[in-house]
Amino acid sequence: MFFEITKRIIDIIAASVLIIVFAPVTVVVSIAIKLTSPGPILVEKENSHMKRLGKNGKVFRLFKFRSMPVGGDILEKTDPKYKIAYIQKHNSGSYKPKKDPRVTKVGKFIRKYSIDETPQFFNILLGDMSLVGPRPYLREELEEQQGKYPGTEKYVKEMHKVKPGITGYWQVSGRSDVNFDKRIEMDAYYARKKSLFFDLLIILKTPWAMISGKGAV
Repeated sequence: MFFEITKRIIDIIAASVLIIVFAPVTVVVSIAIKLTSPGPILVEKENSHMKRLGKNGKVFRLFKFRSMPVGGDILEKTDPKYKIAYIQKHNSGSYKPKKDPRVTKVGKFIRKYSIDETPQFFNILLGDMSLVGPRPYLREELEEQQGKYPGTEKYVKEMHKVKPGITGYWQVSGRSDVNFDKRIEMDAYYARKKSLFFDLLIILKTPWAMISGKGAV
């Protein structure tokens, strides 16, 4: 109980401060998205990719800067020009296409440096996410990847005992370069550990992970 309460207090304070710190970046990125791609600044609410699983498998809306055309979740299935993204996503071990043709020029930059994820500070304030935690997975992603990697079901159950995070153990350990079986094992380990010191170590490693762009797609 001490861990959960303390972590929540830290999350609220940290998210509030970071929203202010990143305000200039938010303004610049918002303008850049508006000027270069028609549509909303954030990924639209109707986009199925924004329906993520939180603690205990609860579905919530993930906030993200839009890095693709509107309806990117549909385009990968219906537009031959973007079909390669769908094929790569479902054939790779990380459920992410390595070279996604849907990503805009601004999108490539903000994704490489994880700037597209900064709106998730509001997910933290709403209580859906934490500053540090496992990846906020898609339901279909978990179902498909568990089929590819038998034996990972127990790790998924453990992972769902905590809130997903903006950063986390796997995020500072290679991101998309880490396949699902290793990633979900890391997520389960984090959920078991429940250590504020471990959170601090992950936070200290996060700036380098963002700047280097390693494993970002």
